[in-house]
Amino acid sequence: MTANMMNRQPAADCNRGFTLVEMVAVMAIMGVVGSMVAMFIRLPMQEYQDAQRRADITDAADTGFTRLKRDLQTALPNSVRVTSIGQVYYLEFLQMRTGGRYRSVAPLPQVASGANTCPDTNVDGFADENVLQFGVADTCLTSLGTLPNLATIVPNSDSVVVYNLGPGFTGADAYAAGATNNRSLVTAVAAGAGGENVVRFTAHTFTLDSPGRRFQIISGPVTYVCDPGAGTLTRISGYGIAAAQPAPPAGATVRLAQGIGANGCTITYNQNIINQRVGVVSIRLTFSDATSATNVNLFEEIQVSNVP
Repeated sequence: MTANMMNRQPAADCNRGFTLVEMVAVMAIMGVVGSMVAMFIRLPMQEYQDAQRRADITDAADTGFTRLKRDLQTALPNSVRVTSIGQVYYLEFLQMRTGGRYRSVAPLPQVASGANTCPDTNVDGFADENVLQFGVADTCLTSLGTLPNLATIVPNSDSVVVYNLGPGFTGADAYAAGATNNRSLVTAVAAGAGGENVVRFTAHTFTLDSPGRRFQIISGPVTYVCDPGAGTLTRISGYGIAAAQPAPPAGATVRLAQGIGANGCTITYNQNIINQRVGVVSIRLTFSDATSATNVNLFEEIQVSNVP
C-alpha cells in the first residue's frame, strides 16, 4: 500500500449528519407551516362537521314527522285535539282502520235474508234490516260496496262511528261517554250479498244521520307527545277513549325522535272557519346538539280531512 493511499481522507460530505440546531430549525419551520395549513383547513372541516350534525338531526326529526303525517291521514274527522301542560304538548286523535257508506234504503228487488246479511229480526225472510236505523237501537249495517282493509278490522276491539262532529256536539262526539256518543263496539264483520259487507255491533241508538251516509271503523286513540324537558317526541297508543283528553295517557310508548331543545315545541290545531271540512295541524320543533351548539328549526303544516 502506498503512502498516498494511507494518507487519503474520506470526503467530508459522506459522513456528515444533522446537527441539533438544524433539527430544531426544521421542526420550527414545520410547526409554522402546519399551523398555517391548519388555519386554512379548520374552518372548512368545522363547517363540514356542523353540516353533518344538522343533517343527522334533520334525518332523525324527519322520521318522526313522517310517522306523524302518515297517522294524521287516518284521523277520524273532527277528532284531532291538542292540549299543553307547561312546555309539553299533547296531540290526540282517533285512528281509523277503514270506512265506507252505509245502506239507508232497502234494495229493490228485495234481498233474501241469509248468513251474510243482518239478522232477520222481523222474520219476514228479507234483509230489510241491512238499512242502518236512527233514533232506535240498531245492531247491524251493510256497506254500499266492499270495505277497503276489511281484514284489518278487529272485532270486540274496534268501533263503528257515524257522523262525528267532535266535542261539544251531543250525539255526534266519539269521545263522549255513555249513550250520548256516536260509536259502538264492532262484534263481527263478514262479506255480504252483492259485494256488500256486513258490520255487526253492540246495540246502540245513533241519533244523527250522515248527509253522505258515511261511517268509519276506528281502532282507538293515538297521542303524540312533544316534551322539551325530556328532549323527545313520542307516540302513545293502546289506551281507552276518554271524554277529557288525557295528558299523558297510560299506553304503549314509542320514542320517535330525541334532541329537542328547551322551548323546542309548538303544536296548534286550526279548523278553517270558512271551510270546516278541513283542519290544519301546525308543528314547530327545535332540535339541538349540545356538543356543537347546533340548532335546527323544523316547521310542518299537516292538513286533515273533517268530512264526517
